[in-house]
Amino acid sequence: MIIINMTDKEKHNIIEYKIAGDWEVLAGKTDDDNDYLSLRLAHPNDYWFHVRGIPGSHVILRARDSEEPGKDILKEAAAIAAWHSKAKGGGVTAVSCTMAKYVSKPKGAKPGTVAIKKETVIKVRPGIPGEQ
Repeated sequence: MIIINMTDKEKHNIIEYKIAGDWEVLAGKTDDDNDYLSLRLAHPNDYWFHVRGIPGSHVILRARDSEEPGKDILKEAAAIAAWHSKAKGGGVTAVSCTMAKYVSKPKGAKPGTVAIKKETVIKVRPGIPGEQ
C-alpha cells in the first residue's frame, strides 16, 4: 500500500493499491478526497465503487485501453471499497459499481456526496487483496 499526496490547490490523500494483474486501485480518505478522486482525478472509463447505503471511501479501478477487468478484478476493487467503509468489520457487503463517467455531483451537495447512474451491485467481503 502506498499513500500518494496529491496537490491541486489543496492536499489530497489518495491510497493506491496494486491488485492481481498489476491493476491500479485508488481510494479516497476524506469527503474532500472522495470528491477530488471521483470528479477530477478519475478518467471517464475508470470503474467507480462505493459501499451501498453506508459511509465510506470512493474507490477507482483504473481502466486500461486494451483490456477489460475480469469479474475477479472487479470483486477485488469492490472488496477494497467495502474495507474503506463502516462495513469493514461486517460480512458480505453490497458495493455499487459504475463507470466514472456516470458519477456526478448534485448541485449544492455536501463534500463526498455524488449521484450515480447505471449501477451494478457486487457482493463481497471487505478486505485488502493479498493482506488477508
